[in-house]
Amino acid sequence: MADRFGIDGHKIHYHPQRVGQFLAAGDDWEQLKKIYPIYVEVSPNGACNHRCIFCAVDYIGYKRVMLDTEVYAKCVGEMAAGGVKSIMYAGEGEPLLHRDIAQITAITREAGIDVAFTTNGSYVTELFIDKAVPITSWIKVSINAGTPETYSQIHRTRADHFDIVVRNLGRMIKRREQTKTDCTVGAQCLLLPENAAELKTLATICRDTGIDYLVVKPYSQHLMSNTRRYEAIDYRNFLELERELEALSTDSFSVVFRRRTMEKHISKQVAYPTCLATPFFWAYLMADGSVYSCSAYLEDQRFCLGNINQSSFAEIWEGERRRENVRFVREKLDIADCRRNCRMDEVNRFLTGVRGKNIPHVNFI
Repeated sequence: MADRFGIDGHKIHYHPQRVGQFLAAGDDWEQLKKIYPIYVEVSPNGACNHRCIFCAVDYIGYKRVMLDTEVYAKCVGEMAAGGVKSIMYAGEGEPLLHRDIAQITAITREAGIDVAFTTNGSYVTELFIDKAVPITSWIKVSINAGTPETYSQIHRTRADHFDIVVRNLGRMIKRREQTKTDCTVGAQCLLLPENAAELKTLATICRDTGIDYLVVKPYSQHLMSNTRRYEAIDYRNFLELERELEALSTDSFSVVFRRRTMEKHISKQVAYPTCLATPFFWAYLMADGSVYSCSAYLEDQRFCLGNINQSSFAEIWEGERRRENVRFVREKLDIADCRRNCRMDEVNRFLTGVRGKNIPHVNFI
């Protein structure tokens, strides 16, 4: 029950055809260029109404730029035609601040792509509740404290946003019940020294609000972040929290304490020699329309494949810049310099295994 959504692992093994396509392609670009992402993270909006002390993308500057809805609608259709199965709206800004976010949700679902959101949850309109929640697969709200005072310090916003976010979680649950739909509503908290003593309080609030889960996860230092406040954080002293937090789980609510990810953070072990997921199984679309092959390298032109305001998604994904990125990642990228516990870490561990690189005698099944 603790992690029934598979949050602390990966799900690429549920896509054997795409993995088989990747394995069969080898180094043949004509085959590789046709391997479209399963999952894309999209930033509809560059601005944010919070300034969290741990923000990974503070270096981008919270620019007041939004995806053009008409241009993006065409891009969604192209992504769906190529085989994209899911889009998570999150990004370098707060996604729910995009004026057309409910419409964008509908466009995405109509194209046959599953929709999810990671949001700070402080700005949730009636239109979003009414139109978007019933057709969304999951919504995860970032709430990084158990009291308004600590929340205000960590999110660097007004203390009353804490109660607003909790109420918005309840509103989403109420709408799900009214429509008898399946939207999973959860919360996540980055475990920090400032909030560790409040996690039981936060978990209790989340459980009593009626949401499905609370994820407690470790910090991961982004390569280019301005903030370095938690760069040397040591999670060994926090692992004991797992038992008392999971004790708050019920049949309908679970605390997902990401112990495995924390242990990887502690060990600092590099488990594979090459990033195999990039640029194949996922992609990132910035609020200015730029397509990147990895979210750890936003604004690094080696990973920028093109821009949807200038080219179609197919032209970008099958173009020369992606071909160059394939070569760079396979031949030159030193993953020892990459972000630890990146989003594709577990996927890379799996892909390395299925290629038989780290396991002897693979034919003895």
